[in-house]
Amino acid sequence: MTHILHRLIRHDYPRAATARGLYIHDRDGKAYLDASGGAAVSCLGHGHPDVLAAMHAQLDTLAYAHTSFFTTDVAEALADDLIAHAPPGMSHVYLVSGGSEAIEAALKLARQYFVEKGEKQRRHFIARRQSYHGNTLGALAVGGNEWRRKQFAPLLIETHHVSPCFEYRGKRDDETAEQYGQRLADELDAKIRALGPDTVIAFVAETVVGATAGAVPPVPGYFRKVREVCDRHGVLLILDEVMSGMGRTGTLHACTQDGVSPDLMTIAKGLGGGYAAIGAVLVGGKVIDAISAGSGLFQHGHTYIGHPVSCAAALAVQRVIRRDKLLDNVVQQGALLRRRLQERFANHHHVGDIRGRGLFQAIELVADRAEKRPFDPALKLNARIKAEAMARGLLVYPMGGTIDGVHGDHVLLAPPFIVQPQDIETIVERLGGAVDAAIAGVAT
Repeated sequence: MTHILHRLIRHDYPRAATARGLYIHDRDGKAYLDASGGAAVSCLGHGHPDVLAAMHAQLDTLAYAHTSFFTTDVAEALADDLIAHAPPGMSHVYLVSGGSEAIEAALKLARQYFVEKGEKQRRHFIARRQSYHGNTLGALAVGGNEWRRKQFAPLLIETHHVSPCFEYRGKRDDETAEQYGQRLADELDAKIRALGPDTVIAFVAETVVGATAGAVPPVPGYFRKVREVCDRHGVLLILDEVMSGMGRTGTLHACTQDGVSPDLMTIAKGLGGGYAAIGAVLVGGKVIDAISAGSGLFQHGHTYIGHPVSCAAALAVQRVIRRDKLLDNVVQQGALLRRRLQERFANHHHVGDIRGRGLFQAIELVADRAEKRPFDPALKLNARIKAEAMARGLLVYPMGGTIDGVHGDHVLLAPPFIVQPQDIETIVERLGGAVDAAIAGVAT
């Protein structure tokens, strides 16, 4: 009997008891190698002594102060640190408690920016199909996963969606990757023109698509073309790096590899590494300037924004990543993970694609490789793989609805930045066994 409203009401969850490094142990003593960092959260693994010490010290000093009365040294230090390493043009940080809150704040900031400029007619947000931006109503509205949106659709604000940049599923055989990216940029341009350029607030996109499609990177040049389209029409670019950011793809910010800087950017999971609930919006200088010259007030807030203990945890996480040069390890071990996934699954009859960046990799499962035909959703292959992996002491992040919110299965991998070659070998070996067992179970 449990009084918790769990995600799955009729599911018997094992009870996590302790964790250290890459492993979580349940109360029966079973060890699980956390190859997904939860949901791409635990970038330093579990129980890092430096982070725990920073949190303890902050608790001994000041646990909480409401931001309508005070700022704090630790919040100021975290903001300074984030802006010092932010993409060009960023000047301020809005600290929140997670990714969905960050998206909500970014949407409001974007709308208020135009209100302050006297462009109150701007009301449209454009995002991409098969995107995921969070579960609050505003974040769900800009998200493009139809299964998640369907039952709540009457409650959602009006938004508009264009095609995702999903090379495996979207690029035609008769076009290059560059031509595919240009076609998508042209589609965005056409959507803005159809709505009326002076009515569009922002284009919202995950730099590397996370949970709903599985570590889908953009084709080269895509985001530079998108940036040009947004600038042409005076539309803001909001990049969601809640899952793919803060070092996960090998650079602190994924957009660095695409040569663009957004007007607003959301971060969360790897910011605090799971040690405390925290997220943030990195805010471009022109947005701050408009509000500062106007009302001087961001009309938004939450009780726990800028929480001192969360800020202490995040600041410690970021300092450890830099001190220990863990982004170098992300690049090195990410390359090894990709190579081992290729060796294990490149010729697998039911793995259609292997993709990702850094320690953010995924495999997509298909019933037929030649036709890229997915498995029947009724088989719940992704859930079977998760169960088989856990039985082998492996935590991965499988999801269904990869293609359109209903069809398709993939498995996302996002191990902590401290992962070593022997851990990679264990991950791939156990994942291979889980995939084969799950598919064998479907076949029988």
